[in-house]
Amino acid sequence: MTPARGRLIALEGIDGCGKSTQTRVLAERLGAVATFEPGATPLGSALRDLVLGRDGVPVSPRTEALLMAADRAQHVAEVIAPALEAGSWVVTDRYSASTLAYQGFGRGLDRRELEELVRWATGGIQPDLTVLFDLPVEVAAARRRGTGDGEDRMEAEGSTFQQRVADGYLALAGERAGPWLVVDATESVESIADEVWDAVEVLAGPGGLP
Repeated sequence: MTPARGRLIALEGIDGCGKSTQTRVLAERLGAVATFEPGATPLGSALRDLVLGRDGVPVSPRTEALLMAADRAQHVAEVIAPALEAGSWVVTDRYSASTLAYQGFGRGLDRRELEELVRWATGGIQPDLTVLFDLPVEVAAARRRGTGDGEDRMEAEGSTFQQRVADGYLALAGERAGPWLVVDATESVESIADEVWDAVEVLAGPGGLP
């Protein structure tokens, strides 16, 4: 028998909001495939360096959007679609909403054009649930500084840009294009994980968890 299609859960938010930690926690709890954007495939890794490297050549907003779309198309082809077709659940650290938040609200590119680009790159695969980790921009910046890692090109854009992205995420969540959960990312890792898990149980329904 052909296995039932898996579910796709996308975790979103500005850098420093804790989504990478929650991706790992949720995927382990579900026994799901954990992945991320950009850079989860060999091609994607090279594209990530082009987009986020601070010592590389300048990247225009439109070029940035196209490179992100190329990364996502490869990510879907190599990782997401095969896992879903095999019946596995997938938890991804960033997905389609990132393009609308960063290149749309952040860079000011046309929203409708970006939506078409996203739809084409993903082959129409949409998240079954998008979780937004909402965190004040200044708190996220402090967390990033606390890691001791250098900032990538996107993180170094400054607070005004980051605020536009954060506001954009909340606007997308307010539109409710598909199931969204907005989480207060100032809470503890444990309480956030429990809130996300409750939403996943609702999504799965009785007996629906892997």
